[in-house]
Amino acid sequence: MLIYLVAGARPNFMKIAPIVRALQAQDALSYKIIHTGQHYDREMNDVFFEELGIPQPDVFMAAGGGSHAQQTAKIMVGFEELCVAERPDAVLVVGDVNSTLACSVVAKKLAIPVAHVEAGLRSGDMAMPEEINRLVTDSISDWFFVTEPAALEHLRREGKPDAAVHYVGHVMVDNVLYQADKLSRTDTSSFETGAFKAAQAGGRYGVVTLHRPSNVDEPATFARIAGALKEIAQELPLIFPVHPRTRANIEKFGIDLGPNVTLAGPQAYMAFLNLWKDAAVVLTDSGGLQEETTALGVPCVTIRENTERPVTVDEGSNVLAGTDPEAILREARKILAGQGKQGRRPHLWDGRAAERIVAVLARELGVAAPESLAA
Repeated sequence: MLIYLVAGARPNFMKIAPIVRALQAQDALSYKIIHTGQHYDREMNDVFFEELGIPQPDVFMAAGGGSHAQQTAKIMVGFEELCVAERPDAVLVVGDVNSTLACSVVAKKLAIPVAHVEAGLRSGDMAMPEEINRLVTDSISDWFFVTEPAALEHLRREGKPDAAVHYVGHVMVDNVLYQADKLSRTDTSSFETGAFKAAQAGGRYGVVTLHRPSNVDEPATFARIAGALKEIAQELPLIFPVHPRTRANIEKFGIDLGPNVTLAGPQAYMAFLNLWKDAAVVLTDSGGLQEETTALGVPCVTIRENTERPVTVDEGSNVLAGTDPEAILREARKILAGQGKQGRRPHLWDGRAAERIVAVLARELGVAAPESLAA
């Protein structure tokens, strides 16, 4: 039985990596990694996949950029050719990128079952392209693999059958726990982030990531957020690995972050993990980083008006500050004063979500999974 594992962007590979490792631990199901090429990342070289503990993709489709419609269309055409030629027994998609939507639609129209990992997440914000991708993908998927209680409720309210919905934990957490363990046995002296950490008096610093269009593409909003970061940096040095589009907007809009915010380039996974895992606070608009910080208990201030990952706020180490500078400052200062919330790792975020997913897929596809895989 052959499963196509679809990834279109760098974070997708971090989600499928634990699933690949779980599939490698059994012989009932085979797999192929399909890289749609939605995002080209020069850092995605042999070392990247070696860090993740997975092989290079079996297929690289090179879909490239363009508008949402152009990109989605190119992925659909290329993926249809693959599916028609080889006819996989199932297609597994992760997250909420354009590749997730495109490949799930193609598979469903070819009567190939679709499994969606991270199903049921909802921000309620239809201005987010990701929200549309989530809704469409979940409307046609056959199996839903869920990371948190709110996602269960969304799927039930949308009428998904209970037998198709599986609360398994989170593959992103599987991956960050795997990588953190690996990092503990790695020489980090060559990491750019290691040099920054060593230079900080008392070892205290904060980490910033910003990339959402609603935050960085609108000059007034970006300037307000930057003002808050500049003020925080007077109390705590900040390092900001900058997304290329964000860096272009910093220059275009003349954004002033001040001398205490260190701008860095995009980081390899292990180098970035080495940085944020020891941070006094992470300030971000990333969905994945909200979850990863909760997994490792790192204080996180999310600079967004909503989150599709409420368990990180309800149970984890994340607070939702919005984009108002006063609110960002208030939440950051609470954390720096030792008055931040005490979060915990949510139920089933134990590093075994991928094993549960593979066990369910084996059962649904009518093959036996080894007893070592969690049911």
